[in-house]
Amino acid sequence: MDKVLSEIDSRGVARVTINNPDKHNAFDDQIIAELTETFQTIASDESVRIMVLGSNGKSFSAGADLAWMQRMASYSYDENLRDANALAAMLKTLQQMPQPTIARIQGAAFGGAVGLASCCDMAVASDQATFCLSEVKIGLVPATIAPYVIRAIGDRAARRYFMTAERFDSQTAQRLGLVTEITVTDDLDRCIERLITALLGNGPMAVRAAKKLIVEVSGKAVDETLIDHTCKTIAAIRVSSEGQEGLNAFLQKRQPKWLS
Repeated sequence: MDKVLSEIDSRGVARVTINNPDKHNAFDDQIIAELTETFQTIASDESVRIMVLGSNGKSFSAGADLAWMQRMASYSYDENLRDANALAAMLKTLQQMPQPTIARIQGAAFGGAVGLASCCDMAVASDQATFCLSEVKIGLVPATIAPYVIRAIGDRAARRYFMTAERFDSQTAQRLGLVTEITVTDDLDRCIERLITALLGNGPMAVRAAKKLIVEVSGKAVDETLIDHTCKTIAAIRVSSEGQEGLNAFLQKRQPKWLS
């Protein structure tokens, strides 16, 4: 059975699905490698405009697979470092994808699964979903996912949930900034489709540029260097073919070509 599924529809919407429901979509080194390769392939495909990351079964993901954890328990430091680097590479690949990414969270998201959700640009969760940064319960820490989770929920919330390993619901996840929208389970796909429709209504290159801009601006001092960069960014996109098409369509009160 393939444990990572991928398909791209005629609109350029890619759907990547973790397919390990018997183990609550827990991942091991093989699934991590397959996800990394899949993300890299989609990232390099200019025809893909959006990626949705989901899973089959009742859980989004239980995090690390128990059998994999048992193997890691007997690994040397260097072997553990190699495994950690592989997970880190997968998370970085997901976080740096040029296309907008949406996590579809239908159930429990534990440990590393919170990292997956944090790396996506948006996360839509069922009102029945639960979350837990559970690593300290077994004497570990959420180290590899920490940069992304802390960026998503903030330092203050991380101080609590990294150390208490409390479970929290989707309403709390939304309040913390981990989850974008909450809906009943039956409406999960309809809610995601609304986001997809909104994204597809915009200039494809502009959407990518907007995502890149956030990375370039976030946390930076508003100095002459940053101001110069933002001015050059808007000037370049205004004279681009897509920018010209969008501006002319707006002024001529017609739909831009990407909606035709």
